[in-house]
Amino acid sequence: MRIVVTGREGQVARSLLKLAQARAGVEVIAIGRPQLDLARPETVAEALAASRPDLVVSAAAYTAVDQAEDEPEAAFAVNAVGAGKVAEATARLGIPIIHLSTDYVFDGTAGRAYVETDPPAPCSVYGASKLAGEQAVAVSNPRHLILRTAWVYSPFGKNFVETMLRLAAERDEIAVVADQWGNPTSALDIADAILCVAARIGSDKDFGAFGTYHLAGTGETTWSGFARHILDTSQAFGGPWARVRDIATMDYPTKARRPANSRLSTARFTATFGWNGPNWRESTEGVVRRLVEENMHAGSSGEADR
Repeated sequence: MRIVVTGREGQVARSLLKLAQARAGVEVIAIGRPQLDLARPETVAEALAASRPDLVVSAAAYTAVDQAEDEPEAAFAVNAVGAGKVAEATARLGIPIIHLSTDYVFDGTAGRAYVETDPPAPCSVYGASKLAGEQAVAVSNPRHLILRTAWVYSPFGKNFVETMLRLAAERDEIAVVADQWGNPTSALDIADAILCVAARIGSDKDFGAFGTYHLAGTGETTWSGFARHILDTSQAFGGPWARVRDIATMDYPTKARRPANSRLSTARFTATFGWNGPNWRESTEGVVRRLVEENMHAGSSGEADR
């Protein structure tokens, strides 16, 4: 099976490329700008057709949550119009699409983990643009899987884990929000789940489980709880450590409002596909260990070079 993923430099795309190396019969091709640019819809159909995919993973997105408040047109152009164009192109090619969405389609006021049937109510431009993207994908290709995920991190690029390790190397204490709850989710786990779903689609000619699912890390915590586990794990592997000081959301004002509760129930995904991710703590430890070891290796190489 040939899987094409949009957003070549993104965490999910890079994770898919990494995991596919060990999967027989699976080829992952990552495409991005300028070949495929969601802000230039005219590039989408040609780029996808040229790649000859059996399945497309729509992972490219405008993800600058606060900047989106000042650039709503840009956010909607990529996350809504662009996502819809990808889905239209897959429909014309006669293939399914897996589209990645976000917990930010909810306003965070529920007193429990959100399920797929809960009505979306985004409280930011970014969340609204991603919800519009879900709707465009669903309308454009009935053979769609929309996977809402949350708090994504990985060994690749900029993310919360990388930020905490970098700040811990620079200061003794880090203030982190303690009143927002969610499910930290490794992009490597997302990629593993996508490959599981792709295998199911490829082997089942009568596959009919299309629709919207939640796919997030197992277990829940706050941003400050996430930060503490990252830094304690880092210290255990010889990496940087800093104290974490709990603060309230009101003490860390941002342009975009974040949901106080981003928890997602993954029961439907597990029941349908038989995939259940590791506990978020376990996945976090694997990513932190890799980043610490890479940083140590880079430091040793630098000393040798000097």
